[in-house]
Amino acid sequence: MHELSLCEAIAATVTRHAGERTASCVVVRIGHLRQVVPDALSFCWTMLTEGTDLEGCELEIEQVPAVIRCAGCGAETTLDVALMVCPECSGDDVTLLSGEEFLVASLDLSEA
Repeated sequence: MHELSLCEAIAATVTRHAGERTASCVVVRIGHLRQVVPDALSFCWTMLTEGTDLEGCELEIEQVPAVIRCAGCGAETTLDVALMVCPECSGDDVTLLSGEEFLVASLDLSEA
């Protein structure tokens, strides 16, 4: 379960940026192609932060769809399946516009 190691990385980032302040919420953006299971990530976050300074800090997950643009026909398509082919013209000269993100987007911190 790689979600646990992802939560460890998120917690380290939050701790580093929070300093002496208390974090109440962390928002992460995760692309569809990252194959992260949101429920597993939330479970791991709760388990990992229990009994720490981050206990009670909410993990908010924003899922980012995988979107491609076809160089042949110009169509922009949101993918349901990680198949990098244009569904409009079947062209394979496509550019991935989104879907590989994994980032801490924001933190809600108490005043210092």
